[in-house]
Amino acid sequence: MYGPFDLTGKVALVTGGNGGIGFGMAEALAQAGADVVIWGTRENKNHEAGKKLARYGKRVASRQVDVSNEEAVTEAMHAAVSTMGRVDTVIANAGIGGGAASFSEMTLETWRRVHAVNEEGAFFTLREAARHMVARAKDGDPGGSLVGVASLAGLEGAARNEAYSATKGAVLAMMRSIAVEHARYGIRANAVAPGWIATDMTKGAQDNPTFTEKVMPRVPMRRWGTPADFGGIAVYLASDASAYHTGDTFVIDGGYRVF
Repeated sequence: MYGPFDLTGKVALVTGGNGGIGFGMAEALAQAGADVVIWGTRENKNHEAGKKLARYGKRVASRQVDVSNEEAVTEAMHAAVSTMGRVDTVIANAGIGGGAASFSEMTLETWRRVHAVNEEGAFFTLREAARHMVARAKDGDPGGSLVGVASLAGLEGAARNEAYSATKGAVLAMMRSIAVEHARYGIRANAVAPGWIATDMTKGAQDNPTFTEKVMPRVPMRRWGTPADFGGIAVYLASDASAYHTGDTFVIDGGYRVF
């Protein structure tokens, strides 16, 4: 029997894991046998997500964390390692949107707010995870998987969303650099770039008839993606099946980019 996708004994941490793509990933990881830690800014959502994940019989921990706060991320990562004993996979998924009527009208406040969460938040999260994994490797226990959730906006033009697209492009570049530096410790680093996914962040587009008419026909799959569509890639990247796969970007968009 081929068993590398079995995550029994592994611990995965997902930021923004209380909803949307993050929860889709966290749920699949729990189903595959991993113990799961989720971070989110809303305690009530953390609690509800934690209850759902606990149904799969694995250890589940949640914590209210604002990833744009360096001290909060450092403390939360220490807590996760202390509670679970180790962390094998960290998925930096937490993110926010933030556009403007036009690029020329975009404010510095919007630019900095989006970068604080999407870029600096990913940096803080992945840096602290790398510290733990490198230290473990030096003690004779190498390995680990770091995942940055980016977006097609980091690969293509996103009009009126330059702040958001800049952060996602940064995540793509950061993951490649992390991959090169940390491979010697057995640590993989990869990015996931979602396309049009039905989450709270895209609700405005989902309810927009013009968007539905103009954009959805450009998706070869002819549907919105769902959070559950990200379960498979999360399990793959957390598992031993991806032991030699690093520095890559996984585009999950129903074929949008190639059509």
